[in-house]
Amino acid sequence: MSDASTSPGDGDSGRQPIWIRAERGSRGPAPAHSRDAIVAAAIALADTDGLAAVSMRAVAAALGTGAGSLYRYLSSRDDLLDLMTDRVVGELRPYPETDGDWLDDLLLLARRQLALFQRHRWLIDVIHRPSGIGPEALAWFDNCLRVMTPVRRPIAAKFEAIAMMTGVVSLFARNEAAAPPFTFAGFDLAAYPHLVAAFRQPPASAPATDLFERTLRGLLTGLLGTDHPEGS
Repeated sequence: MSDASTSPGDGDSGRQPIWIRAERGSRGPAPAHSRDAIVAAAIALADTDGLAAVSMRAVAAALGTGAGSLYRYLSSRDDLLDLMTDRVVGELRPYPETDGDWLDDLLLLARRQLALFQRHRWLIDVIHRPSGIGPEALAWFDNCLRVMTPVRRPIAAKFEAIAMMTGVVSLFARNEAAAPPFTFAGFDLAAYPHLVAAFRQPPASAPATDLFERTLRGLLTGLLGTDHPEGS
């Protein structure tokens, strides 16, 4: 078993989570950059040009150095993606104070999570990587559990609620980034009478809440409704 202090440049470090590795390898010249600077450059590239633009070579070029120098700080691009993910999840801080209504508090957290996905579109494609669960992601889960403290439901149900909430947020973020909405241009709708009848219905008044909130309220209430006894 390798020592936890093994550094990126010391051979066996790639088997350890990036979170517990030293900032850089113990060999080689004095560091010209920091891990923080490397991650910041990678995030800037991803925000501007998408995740595909983030390679060790491209990040090194943005820092004015060679790709080989980055391997004194990281073992692979996967390490870099993990660090990028956790860095931007940290933008969810400071967490808002609870106001006594766990459902409203979770909805506020979900809206902040959606705003994060909107700022960093690439995050949708990496957030579910198991290796990307770092200190900031753990803090986010911990805060969600804090908000749900008054809810008398098993802990498994609470973890399911967090996962489903993040899934809904991801879905809405993907839809916003998708191509223009589908239209019926070019279709002969006579073959779809129920669809035609639905569109002929008079428009209903606008709902009091948007679809995002209605979806999450229904989902979270179904999963965590307080009429369930503890342990059921």
